[in-house]
Amino acid sequence: MTALAPYACQPDQSRGRLYAEKLSTFRSPWQRDRDRIIHSSAFRRLKHKTQVFVEHDGEAWRGDYFRTRLTHTIEVAQVARTIAGALGLNTDLAETVALAHDLGHPPFGHTGEDALAALMEPYGGFDHNAQALRIVTRLERHYADYDGLNLTWESLEGIAKHNGPVTGPLPYALAEVNATWDLELHSNASAEAQVAAVADDVAYNHHDLHDGLRAELFTEAELADLPVIGPAFAEVDALYPGLDPTRRRYEALRRVFGVMVEDVIAVAQNRLAGLQPRHVDEIRAMDGPIIRFSKPLYQNIKAIKAFLFQRMYRAPSVVLERESVTRMVNDLFPHYLAHPESMPEQWHQSARALDDETERARLVLDYVSGMTDRYAIAEHQRLFGR
Repeated sequence: MTALAPYACQPDQSRGRLYAEKLSTFRSPWQRDRDRIIHSSAFRRLKHKTQVFVEHDGEAWRGDYFRTRLTHTIEVAQVARTIAGALGLNTDLAETVALAHDLGHPPFGHTGEDALAALMEPYGGFDHNAQALRIVTRLERHYADYDGLNLTWESLEGIAKHNGPVTGPLPYALAEVNATWDLELHSNASAEAQVAAVADDVAYNHHDLHDGLRAELFTEAELADLPVIGPAFAEVDALYPGLDPTRRRYEALRRVFGVMVEDVIAVAQNRLAGLQPRHVDEIRAMDGPIIRFSKPLYQNIKAIKAFLFQRMYRAPSVVLERESVTRMVNDLFPHYLAHPESMPEQWHQSARALDDETERARLVLDYVSGMTDRYAIAEHQRLFGR
């Protein structure tokens, strides 16, 4: 096994678990965390939660190729391992945070999150990162000795802070976890968690281009003037004149993918060589993230994101679908809150035992946010017949 850099998270220096457990004889703490996440119910449900396109969108032959939360998560984990390995970081921890980073997403992507955030505003709000922590600390109930997955402190820290320090009023779910075990929300996360965050950006920028092209929301010709993407297509055309359209697309976009990954690694290597951190706590104490894109590439990615925002995320067909699924969430949540008997018996019994409306709302949120797209659609059809 390759030695870890001094600024990496060291397995023998983990801060441990909230509920003490015997160490594994053949797995590191973060290999165990990774395995627990993969075997969780919430992870399996990512298969039928979507990114941009709702599961039933479009023709079946085309929709089957769109990314789901699960395939996106696997791609993020792959990128995270690559970057972490190149930097001498702990690849197991980077992979663990990547695999857990989207567990708290509700059905219907960011549209579902926006709808639930508005509905939950009187009850402490909703944030998918905070909900992921609630899932891994409370809602997964498979073990005899505790609720949740009993992940290590470093994994919980990474889920909470992979996008940076958390300031201001905390979502209730994050506040509950942090009150039980201080995650030092004011500081940066480990370099491994920062890698998972950048890997998320790399993965979705790459695959949203694929999905947008497949959905015919824009064409390769319309990408020609974009930075990074245009030169990638030009390079492929020079090397493989007359290449068939599908291969041309994949060859170009894999070059875009490579540019992003190589840029992150090069920037981090230069910064780490200059700063010479000797411990992960020095990474946490820095003024900003150590893992990031270079300024020129960051500006180029902003231009790509602006294009995707207009042509994909705000495409008329996508906006129409967003309006439809927002109505579904706005129907389902108040209905379950007023009629908890509409939920499965186990959930109904739990709701019946709660006198406080806020606690009932949070229980309903757990139920609705855990739904897959297809289950939410089926439930709406069952309850409202439309």
